[in-house]
Amino acid sequence: MELLVKLLTVFGLGAVEVWVAIPAGFAMKLPPSVIAITAASGAMFGSFIILNIGEKIRNRLSRHTNDKRNKYMHGIYDRYGVAGLGLLAPLLIGAPLGTILGIAIGLPATRLFFWMGLGIIVCSVGLTIVTEFGLKSVWFFLKS
Repeated sequence: MELLVKLLTVFGLGAVEVWVAIPAGFAMKLPPSVIAITAASGAMFGSFIILNIGEKIRNRLSRHTNDKRNKYMHGIYDRYGVAGLGLLAPLLIGAPLGTILGIAIGLPATRLFFWMGLGIIVCSVGLTIVTEFGLKSVWFFLKS
């Protein structure tokens, strides 16, 4: 039961922000592989929910938007593309905010979810590895 609570906590925090979920998983003394998988799953679930809700809202609001604003948003998309946003957003601004930005730009939902998911996985694995080795080096220097 205690393990389930820890996993649900990391999953829930991952849905909000991976940068919070991974250190929390280490604080709860979960294995690194479990932390990475659970945090990434939570982040992908959060992005999926935001994508589904946001796309419906975008479709309703698109009837009332101003074309000047859409031109600016498409300029960002033209520069970085779906892949750039999906791969960098989880690392730089967070998966939920990146998903909202992608929805606002008007990116296709399937491509956005694919690239965002790939970015979440890369970010989760990378952050877990960096945290694991960082903690090991801190303990090494504290013991010596």
